[in-house]
Amino acid sequence: MSCVSEETRNHCTCTYTSCDKYGNCCKCVSYHKDRGEIPGCLFSEDAERSYDRSLANLVRDRGLF
Repeated sequence: MSCVSEETRNHCTCTYTSCDKYGNCCKCVSYHKDRGEIPGCLFSEDAERSYDRSLANLVRDRGLF
């Protein structure tokens, strides 16, 4: 899959649609990685809307512990 394409823009699950990285997976992953965060697309819809991109929130969201 390309970093940015019509497909990635159409399937981007981020609710922050005005983000300049919206639909560009490579930029999004790099941005969040540099901040020690998890990209929103890995969270459930409800957890993604919280904008809490922490590992602890992902673990809670996925019920891993």
